[in-house]
Amino acid sequence: MAVDTQTVRRIAFLSRLKIEDDKIAAAEEEFNKILQWVDQLAEVDTDQAEPLVSVNEGRLELRHDEVTDGNIADEILANAPMKEYGYFAVPKVVE
Repeated sequence: MAVDTQTVRRIAFLSRLKIEDDKIAAAEEEFNKILQWVDQLAEVDTDQAEPLVSVNEGRLELRHDEVTDGNIADEILANAPMKEYGYFAVPKVVE
């Protein structure tokens, strides 16, 4: 399967990309290189390869969630330029 100029324009339109007219030929060449690479991948024999669930073979150690630092809302709000009812207050931006 080869990509022509018309296909490049269609792909650009569908993907909302603006490709200048002088760059269409370069994009066409690049798309064709990508498709050739995908065709090469399709030729690889993967019948004996076992599917992977993850590329990491090791397991991650889980830890318990513990609150180690808290109850400092007043200290945090001391840095706020505006606060109201124990929360950060911001100016209204939508009318």
